[in-house]
Amino acid sequence: MKILLSGIQPTGEIHIGNYLGALKNWLELQDKYQCHFMVADLHSITIDYNPAEYQETILNTAMDLLAIGIDPKKSILFVQSQVPQHTELCWYFNTLTPIAELERMTQFKDKASQHKENINTGLFDYPVLQAADILLYKSEVVPVGQDQLQHLELTNTIVRKFNNKFGKYYEEIKPVISEGAKIMSLTNPEKKMSKSLGANNLIALSDEPEVIRKKIMSAVTDTGPASDAMSAGVKNLFDLLKLFNATLAHQKLTSAYDNKTLKYSELKTELAEAIIKNLQPIQERKKKLLQNKKQVVKILADGAKKAGKIAGKNILEIKKKMGLL
Repeated sequence: MKILLSGIQPTGEIHIGNYLGALKNWLELQDKYQCHFMVADLHSITIDYNPAEYQETILNTAMDLLAIGIDPKKSILFVQSQVPQHTELCWYFNTLTPIAELERMTQFKDKASQHKENINTGLFDYPVLQAADILLYKSEVVPVGQDQLQHLELTNTIVRKFNNKFGKYYEEIKPVISEGAKIMSLTNPEKKMSKSLGANNLIALSDEPEVIRKKIMSAVTDTGPASDAMSAGVKNLFDLLKLFNATLAHQKLTSAYDNKTLKYSELKTELAEAIIKNLQPIQERKKKLLQNKKQVVKILADGAKKAGKIAGKNILEIKKKMGLL
């Protein structure tokens, strides 16, 4: 099977935007590819974090991934920093990457504007480490959203520069555009659901039923003057209702909307219950994992060992190509 790599940063609770936008797709991908899924802790230290709580955050992210259905018997699940070849290969690639290529990265500009007090070299160099993550395993498949395509183009620039300078070793990466849903904020439906917008704008996978009900009932619906077009807030709620498999409720409430008889309280009640029902099995699996953290630590250690074995072999070949061995 072809090799696939993807990762998620441990920056707090995983929410339904992460789940519906990317992670749910991972479950299907692990049956089609040889999957490497990583908790990308090296990437997330480019922004402010609490070192005293970081190991717990990393472990919690891994438990969320296991709870949604990532299977360590099918996929390699590991923590990025536990495979030191990621940073080693990043340095090698730094010697090939033109600064001008990094300066045009739109995500750096976005993140720099969000973290003005901490615009560090890691934030600037982030796409090179991402290229190293992908190419360390000679990955052939990378699921990406539209916002990550520019980084993947940089990865292919590095591939071409490496091959031209040291001889053919890499194939260019072809992106697999993730078909995950784009979930908007509950409090600001013009923006994507995000941890940076505050706790009330999202539904975390770990949110208790009463918390989910409260957040959904407070969700923004119509904003501004009335118009014939469905507002962004209402559309987001309808989209979520469909994505959480409430097909009959979606049909009934869509008909009510079309007939101008829809009560938003009814839409929100149906949605809250659909989310609660869908998250229940994930939350039950998470509770079992919380009771056996040693098992999770072992899964991650085993994953790092498997990933490290592949990374170690490949890095030796790369060093020979570069004249470092």
